[in-house]
Amino acid sequence: QVQLVESGGDLVQAGGSLRLSCAASKTIFSINYMRWYRQAPGKQRELVASVTNAGTTNYADSVRGRFTISRDTAESTAYLQMNSLKPEDTAVYYCNADVGPARWEYWGQGTQVTVSS
Repeated sequence: QVQLVESGGDLVQAGGSLRLSCAASKTIFSINYMRWYRQAPGKQRELVASVTNAGTTNYADSVRGRFTISRDTAESTAYLQMNSLKPEDTAVYYCNADVGPARWEYWGQGTQVTVSS
């Protein structure tokens, strides 16, 4: 069973930066997408950013230009560089891997990001 482990969440002031990491417990083959989601208190989980196996990225409008997703295919690791953070970015951030032709999905346990004003 593959596990995804996020790290890098912290308390930061508005305008600051954080880098989140997502590491798989073992090498995952045939990853279609790696994604970052977030869920703020009282809100639904939303897709923040995704990166395909070919390196194509996509972002939510609310983070485009501030966040950058990247991945290390060999290490089955994904990153989320977050710059110019805003209080509305406060949420638990989750990593997700979409794998193989059957589109199995793996999730991490989440990491808390808190942005103070």
